[in-house]
Amino acid sequence: MAYFIVAAIVASTATQVYGTLEAGKDQEAALKTQAEQERVAAESRELERQQKLNKALAANAVGMGMSGIKTEGTPASIALQSAKNIGLSEGMTKLSDRLAQAQLRRQAATAASAAKIGAASTLLSGSVQAFRAMPGGGGGTPEATGTYSPDWNYNG
Repeated sequence: MAYFIVAAIVASTATQVYGTLEAGKDQEAALKTQAEQERVAAESRELERQQKLNKALAANAVGMGMSGIKTEGTPASIALQSAKNIGLSEGMTKLSDRLAQAQLRRQAATAASAAKIGAASTLLSGSVQAFRAMPGGGGGTPEATGTYSPDWNYNG
């Protein structure tokens, strides 16, 4: 009878370990997919920003040309400083997007690692349960050995 209990514990433990590992793999895959989607969305946002910038720069150039303002001196330096500021802003946005993607990848790796640790813990716990359920496997209470002596001081 005890061997059936041990077999049931082993089967249950194996199922739990498998489920934990698969859940970790699924979570890892989902986070990697999310990171890839974030990368694609960031590229799309970058393209949109570049198109808006190009339209604005073209409109500024046409406006200055139609009004007779020469693109030398102060207007050119203002346009250059504006382009530098926009470039800096875009660089910060790109960095932020890359950091968000890296965070998702780290979460994916952590999920996979946590699943492995959880599976190992389940395996260890199930092994202990199976050992205790076996005949002579330490599942009972320990037997007292030795003799009693009234000289023993239990109060410290």
